[in-house]
Amino acid sequence: MNSVTHLRSALKLLSGAGLTTGYLEQEALAREIRLNNDFSIFAHPHQDHANAGNGGEPWSTWLVLGGRGAGKTRLGAEWVRALAYGIPPYADRPHQRIALVGETEHDVREVMVEGRSGILDITPLSQRPTWIPSRRRLEWPNGAVAQGFSADDPESLRGPQFDAAWCDELAKWRYAEQTFDMLQFGLRLGASPRQIITTTPRPIPLIKRLLLDLRTRVTRAGTRANRQFLAPTFFDAVVGRYAYTRLGRQELDGELIEDRPDALWSRDLLESCRVTIAPSLTRIVVALDPPGSSKRGADACGIVAVGRAENGWLYVLEDASVAGLSPSGWASKAVALYRRLDADSLVAEVNMGGEMVRTVLREIDSSIAIKEVRATRGKYLRAEPVAALYEQGKVKHVGAFPPLEDEMCDFGFDGLSSGRSPDRLDALVWAITALTDRAGPGPRIRSLYDGPLVPRWIIGR
Repeated sequence: MNSVTHLRSALKLLSGAGLTTGYLEQEALAREIRLNNDFSIFAHPHQDHANAGNGGEPWSTWLVLGGRGAGKTRLGAEWVRALAYGIPPYADRPHQRIALVGETEHDVREVMVEGRSGILDITPLSQRPTWIPSRRRLEWPNGAVAQGFSADDPESLRGPQFDAAWCDELAKWRYAEQTFDMLQFGLRLGASPRQIITTTPRPIPLIKRLLLDLRTRVTRAGTRANRQFLAPTFFDAVVGRYAYTRLGRQELDGELIEDRPDALWSRDLLESCRVTIAPSLTRIVVALDPPGSSKRGADACGIVAVGRAENGWLYVLEDASVAGLSPSGWASKAVALYRRLDADSLVAEVNMGGEMVRTVLREIDSSIAIKEVRATRGKYLRAEPVAALYEQGKVKHVGAFPPLEDEMCDFGFDGLSSGRSPDRLDALVWAITALTDRAGPGPRIRSLYDGPLVPRWIIGR
């Protein structure tokens, strides 16, 4: 048992006996140690230092999965402070170049640097770095530097190099894969560059890969681990309400839940809808959800084909969505699918660039039947009736469509976990809506008369 463990045990005993204040006020003790600044003494088990990763060898990534308020940000800030000054047990030497990567520039500043548990707040005044907002840069008195980066701009990490990094809330990053990859290329200073990742878990591919990596060290903690530092009303109002629910397990207990708790679809539901072949179809539509831009990193173009059988059941036939193509490129893909399936209609959302969408499709094939649709309600409201059809067993998937199904199982009231646009799902919703729209084209005549619509003078004969 080390001295830190001994001291922690002693302080717990003093606290139970009500003697903590008197003990800490001893003049000799105050001169010898600065307890408030020695984080490792009071760290929770999930915040403790260790050398070995999943495979038993020294780790290069420390993945901290925790619930809301579990002390993730405090750990990240204390770890950076320790690295800047070479404070054991978290560091054996000062680190000179550290990257701070948050979801956005706002999060870097407001949470990681200036937040209640951020670097400036937890650092003793004598060691406190200077924060230069215009450069997103922290400069310590000993020459160490930390640079802030937004995960919304992966390319900003191209060029700089570091010997350590702190990534906060990685599971929420819009461009998680691209940003993480760029950061790895920059971790090339020193004998053994390391990074700490503090995040509430979400089942994104990157998190899953890191959990299996032998060079990753994983610690977990729920909100309850840090209860003594949280408002009692928080536990009564929030923890009491969400405890043991799927949302609570993810956001409070820090568990990795494969199915997003508030998603409209689940993995099990989609598996139950899977078939190997479609029956004879009476109508087929190809739906197109065009992107607003063709620039690198822009949204994909959703292209999904769905058919309707004689009994009214719907069959998802193909997901041909593409990314990074010009308007003529994605329009050619949509028209090619339309021709190959001998579809009856091409449904195109025209909220953005309606005339452009129509023109580019006509340039490729002037004979196709285009049905223009315009979104007047939010994505979630439009998707709810479609999800209900799945629950009723009226929609089938002919084969598997992993990227599309990933979006479906990650689509909740606030959209996708990544914040990106659900382009494939949008196209699916438009296709199914078009095939279930009972209104049909043109106006309808309403009448209280149930018989055939014929002139009254004939009925009166």
